[in-house]
Amino acid sequence: MESFRLKVFRVAAEELSFTHAAEKLFLTQPAVTMQIKNLEDELQLRLFDRTGQRIALTPAGRVLQEYATRIAGLCREAETALAGLRGESIGRLELAASTTIAQYLLPGLAGEFLRENPGVELHIVSANTADVVASLAAGRVRLGLIEGPAGRSDVKTESFLEDTLLLIAPPSHEWGEAGPVDVAKLAGAPLILRERGSGTRDVVERALRKAGLELKKLHVVMELDSTEAVKSAVRAGLGVGFVSEWALSREIALGLLKTVPVRKLDIRREFLFVYPRGPELTGIEGKFARFAKTKRGELRS
Repeated sequence: MESFRLKVFRVAAEELSFTHAAEKLFLTQPAVTMQIKNLEDELQLRLFDRTGQRIALTPAGRVLQEYATRIAGLCREAETALAGLRGESIGRLELAASTTIAQYLLPGLAGEFLRENPGVELHIVSANTADVVASLAAGRVRLGLIEGPAGRSDVKTESFLEDTLLLIAPPSHEWGEAGPVDVAKLAGAPLILRERGSGTRDVVERALRKAGLELKKLHVVMELDSTEAVKSAVRAGLGVGFVSEWALSREIALGLLKTVPVRKLDIRREFLFVYPRGPELTGIEGKFARFAKTKRGELRS
């Protein structure tokens, strides 16, 4: 239902490359260039600044990109709603999820959902919590799953699943052999944390601050952009770190890592659905959210 010319512009604006847009749309680069030129002629405005092999959006291009993104979303909603009248679940489900959720919870959940709804095309974008919320606010997706507070009032959150963040150390580490350690010991320990903007980092910092530790006194030796990277660094003996309980089953079973209980430090959080403020979710997004809620007990087992 989306205008072909507008779709070509939207993809080129997202990629900021006519070559990449052509690959994504299965077109030739000259075909993409022609569609953009025809659109610019029609609007009597230049949409891209071209400098050698690089392109950038003009002010007019940025305005049109915002509307083109919204139009594409409305077209997908219309297709989904019309399919629903035919008793079908078809269409593209754009889902943005925080890294931990995307890596450890969504694969099994999404696989089961797609088996029940073979007409759905699922596209998952993995990012930190801040970027997931930004994508939602910009209209690039209509449903997200995040690991921490949304941090803005123009979106709505809803509880999905509880998570506990655990302190991990290499198997040979002295901590954990004689029971829980005092939270004060974390002040002098080499810490490996997730990057700023991640839900995990925000929750850990709030919990440590509440426990009386000054963040500026922590000895943070590394900041990494994924849970897998944190686990690898801890296994290599570079420090200790906090990761989700959902990410540890394999390493604990194989004896590659151990969890360390910390006195007076219980870091719990909720994984949250996040979506635009307004009416309840409908279409494929609403169906997926309802499906995920029914599977919470199975995920825990």
